[in-house]
Amino acid sequence: MNYKKYIFLFAVPLAVFSFNLPEKEESAVVKIEAQEAQPAFDTMMKVLTHKRCMNCHPSGDRPRQGEDSHLHYFGIERGKENHGFEATTCNTCHQSKNNDASGVPGAPHWSLAPISMAWEGKSRIEIAEIILDRSKNGNKSAKEIEKHMTEDELVLWAFEPGIHADRTPREKPPVSKEEFIAAVKTWIQNGAKIPNE
Repeated sequence: MNYKKYIFLFAVPLAVFSFNLPEKEESAVVKIEAQEAQPAFDTMMKVLTHKRCMNCHPSGDRPRQGEDSHLHYFGIERGKENHGFEATTCNTCHQSKNNDASGVPGAPHWSLAPISMAWEGKSRIEIAEIILDRSKNGNKSAKEIEKHMTEDELVLWAFEPGIHADRTPREKPPVSKEEFIAAVKTWIQNGAKIPNE
């Protein structure tokens, strides 16, 4: 990963907030200087704040869709389990993979993020705080967060979002899947420090 363009950020103070990793998780970590985690944080946030992620992390009970993040067609709403209502669950249309014939995107366990994980309208710092808050993230440890963000097929769908019904490709996040995975691991495994911004 090329962090040269972020050299100017080396002076940015880090770590008002930090996530304390359990000792056994920390033992496998290759430590880097705190300021080197800033580019990893920036790279990760380029993806998390992209519409491919944000559309399913809304602040309300209506998912968003499309490149303009408009409210989901057909009045689709969250429902009790974040999967829509009985007659219009997410999986009614969203299957385990993209449907290029219809333009409907798909990935395993397609759903809205829980309302506790709403990112819409939040700053990068607020999003990071939510991710690390076990009372909001489903009680996930740092290692579980890393696994979710780097291995979950629904998360990684953002990098293979398929095509719209009009055959135009959906916009991908501005960094590659490999860069994103490396950035998440670097950030998490070095204490998940949240910079002051």
